[in-house]
Amino acid sequence: MPIAFNEPLSFLQRITEYMEHVYLIHRASCQPQALERMQCVAAFAVSAVASQWERTGKPFNPLLGETYELIREDLGFRFISEQVSHHPPISAFYSEGLNQDFLFHGSIYPKLKFWGKSVEAEPRGTITLELLKHNEAYTWTNPTCCVHNVIIGKLWIEQYGTVEILNHRTGDKCVLHFKPCGLFGKELHKVEGHIQDKNKKKLFMIYGKWTECLWGIDPAAYESYKKRERRGDPLSKAQPDDSSQKADGDVLDAVPEAQETVHVIPGSKLLWRVNTRPPNSAQIWRARRRSGSRRSRGRPGGSEPLRRPSGRRGGSTRAATRTRELPTGCTQGVTLSGISHAARISTEGLEGPGRDRRLDSITWLLR
Repeated sequence: MPIAFNEPLSFLQRITEYMEHVYLIHRASCQPQALERMQCVAAFAVSAVASQWERTGKPFNPLLGETYELIREDLGFRFISEQVSHHPPISAFYSEGLNQDFLFHGSIYPKLKFWGKSVEAEPRGTITLELLKHNEAYTWTNPTCCVHNVIIGKLWIEQYGTVEILNHRTGDKCVLHFKPCGLFGKELHKVEGHIQDKNKKKLFMIYGKWTECLWGIDPAAYESYKKRERRGDPLSKAQPDDSSQKADGDVLDAVPEAQETVHVIPGSKLLWRVNTRPPNSAQIWRARRRSGSRRSRGRPGGSEPLRRPSGRRGGSTRAATRTRELPTGCTQGVTLSGISHAARISTEGLEGPGRDRRLDSITWLLR
């Protein structure tokens, strides 16, 4: 695969973006009612995929046994991930609150399917969140991610599928439907669902967009609003603009335009809103807010992750190697040199005394 399709991050680093809205876990741990805790957990599950919007670059595959550790004292968690299998590629992660209030762990095994014009990544692997104060465990699986126009045209991403979050102690379940784009993009980014008890009685309705925000409302108020909308009540939301161009199915999948922002139903409760991205974040990979804040080289108080390349499977080198991240707005030459530097760090300790001799041979062959 050409390196132009990659972003200079390891997949293990990419997983840490799950923790960008970790405050939702802390909030869930402080809620006295099981329904309120489920609302926060559902918002956290949706927020975990929000960073994927406009992230068309593929992260680099980690080495077998490679680990990545991130400690954020300001956000109250520590995180470590490891590549536990190469064929098939499986990445495992484990995180815990510094105040011993939660455990977050799981494994990711994406199943890729190529459909000619698009690539579909079906997630396999269970994600578990444990709230230690309430002795509760929540499990779910991420939705399917699809990247369009991998051959020709502008790349764009959509998430679709059903996510079921189960509270194993109370039996409550949250069912979230990530809507596919559709022909005219009317359902682009939309998420709808509900929270039900063990008797399948709906307790709370959830709606929003996984790229923007998530709202919740009482089921009775939600159904009443939908009935008025179907009757053509003028107070209902405006109809989407149908002037968008139709996709050319023979050439490429046109990037759909967002028809509207989330229309808030009166009486709704805000569950989550995405963090504001820096300008030009779609073009500059380094400008994104990863794990809750923007980390800049040399910035006072900025965090710097520790990347620990392993000497053997399941092991690590004696000292952690501190890697310096690339500056914002770096050119291609700087990016490639940074990749070479990271690759050189990753190979240290993995090869025997003949490492320099083999590198000389490779250099001679590349001439």
